Amino acid sequence: MQKPAVELLSEDGALSPQELALAELIVTALNLETRPSEIDPEAPLYGAGLGLDSIDILEIALAVSKAYGIRLRSDDGNNQKIFSSLRSLNQHIQQFRTK
Repeated sequence: MQKPAVELLSEDGALSPQELALAELIVTALNLETRPSEIDPEAPLYGAGLGLDSIDILEIALAVSKAYGIRLRSDDGNNQKIFSSLRSLNQHIQQFRTK
């Protein structure tokens, strides 16, 4: 049974365990020179924030698909919201994960 998204958020704005695992996946997939724990869960993934570009987002989508069994489609109208931050991406994953 899936937990409601509210329970997955940290009350103090720090990374939840699920967000930290996702941050580790992103850092590894993109070979970033930052520690996963240093990623602001509310900072934008694309452009400002982590400074990722569209190719990076595609690589994240592939890594998420492999790790969580979620298919993230490039033509999904919700992509801007889904990839708006680490926290938003994590909420989407927790809602639809199959692994």
